Amino acid sequence: MSAVTNKPVSMPDAFIILFFVMILAALASHLVPAGSFTMLEPAPITEGAAKLKSKIDPNSFTLHHDAEQGAPLFAEGGGIGFFNYAFEGLVSGDKWGSAVGVIAFTLLTGGAFGIIMKTGAIHNGILALIAKTQRMQFLFIPLMFGLFSLGGAVFGMGEEAIAFCIVLLPLMLALGYDAITTVLVTYVATQIGFATSWMNPFNVAIAQGIAEIPLLSGSDLRIVMWAVFTLFGIIFTIKYAAKIKAQPELSLSFASDQKLRSEQSDSAKNQYNALDSIILLAFFAGLVWIIWGVTVRQYYIPEIASQFFTIGVVIAVIAVMGKRFSMNDAADGFKHGAAELLPAALIVGMAKGIVLLLGGDNAESPSVLNTLLYYSGQLLGDLPAYLSAWLMLVIQSVINFFVASGSGQAALTMPLIAPLADLVGLSRQIAVLAFQLGDGLTNCIIPTSAALIGCLGVVRVDWTVWLRFVWKLQLCLFALASSFMFIAVAVAYQ
Repeated sequence: MSAVTNKPVSMPDAFIILFFVMILAALASHLVPAGSFTMLEPAPITEGAAKLKSKIDPNSFTLHHDAEQGAPLFAEGGGIGFFNYAFEGLVSGDKWGSAVGVIAFTLLTGGAFGIIMKTGAIHNGILALIAKTQRMQFLFIPLMFGLFSLGGAVFGMGEEAIAFCIVLLPLMLALGYDAITTVLVTYVATQIGFATSWMNPFNVAIAQGIAEIPLLSGSDLRIVMWAVFTLFGIIFTIKYAAKIKAQPELSLSFASDQKLRSEQSDSAKNQYNALDSIILLAFFAGLVWIIWGVTVRQYYIPEIASQFFTIGVVIAVIAVMGKRFSMNDAADGFKHGAAELLPAALIVGMAKGIVLLLGGDNAESPSVLNTLLYYSGQLLGDLPAYLSAWLMLVIQSVINFFVASGSGQAALTMPLIAPLADLVGLSRQIAVLAFQLGDGLTNCIIPTSAALIGCLGVVRVDWTVWLRFVWKLQLCLFALASSFMFIAVAVAYQ
């Protein structure tokens, strides 16, 4: 009699989860009537809010009962259907963002780093650096976390974390940490900074402009909030990293980390030498070029992707001339790096396809998403102030699953939430606070965040694995956010 072996229960793949969410979206498109708003003249704007052209009139919501109801199983002529969502999501948007721009960015950046990693220079350099800085390692995590959080708070750093994940992953692995620690120090830190910012032009300034309150006002509470959230994130990350360093097998990414460590060992066939120095100098010069472009020239996805491609080409030329590898090896490195990130790129497109099934996120076009937003806001009208403030946070957190863009979510929700705050006796500053916390913090967990999926892709961590790890952190961040919402109500935050 043979023994029955029970297979361990595993989380469904991210593609499976998105598929079932897509089914719910398709059902909603049949059951919920589409609605739309009209737009008003733009509110006074700052330089950072210049992309916002107009705002929603909260009293203009109209149901379109005569609009075509429900997504078909299959649509012709480039339409949006149940089985069209993957393709339409992949090709939506433009090179400046949304799906297609982030997909191209992910693949090109992955390919460029495939070349860089194949040279073995980063691995050799890391080993040499560790040998000389053994006593300073305790400063690495808090310093990096604080800097990335500050970047998120000051200039809305987000997608840029993808590149830094690639850069820091080999160092983290060599120090005895894991891929998850890499994402915590980079992407999660930027989103904590983004969510608690006092000066970010892409969420706070835009939301305050729409709510018609002084731009960048209320900074005192927000600065305290940023310090509290950042300190919590640092402590959480340090404790987790120490646990993984002591027992690496406890990491949910242990198997993929071990594979990456073996690949790095295989790629490092030489001890650190002059050619490694030249490659690393070229690489860091390229990073300086990118930072200059982002901060001085306002470079974004098209330019940054092209910059990384340029860095990859230059380093390939250096490695070929230095006889580190052949031109075909460089091409193989590029293809391997891009192929490693293909699943992440596909998820970005499919997540966007879910939003398209709901009619898109254009406030002026009839969509199920507009209807859900309108009636969710109306529920707040008759509730106590503390509960209304907390539900504002919940609603903004849920909406961020469908509209992961901070400026886009502000344009869609603030014209509705700000007047509702007036009705329940809350300040519009509290409504803005609910928006930025709900928008930023949920970016750490939602599979529709292109930046999160990109970061997870480059460190080889599946989203479902990340979900198993991050849900406790997400609950803690939400509890902290709820506490600050209650504090804001108690002090009549203005």
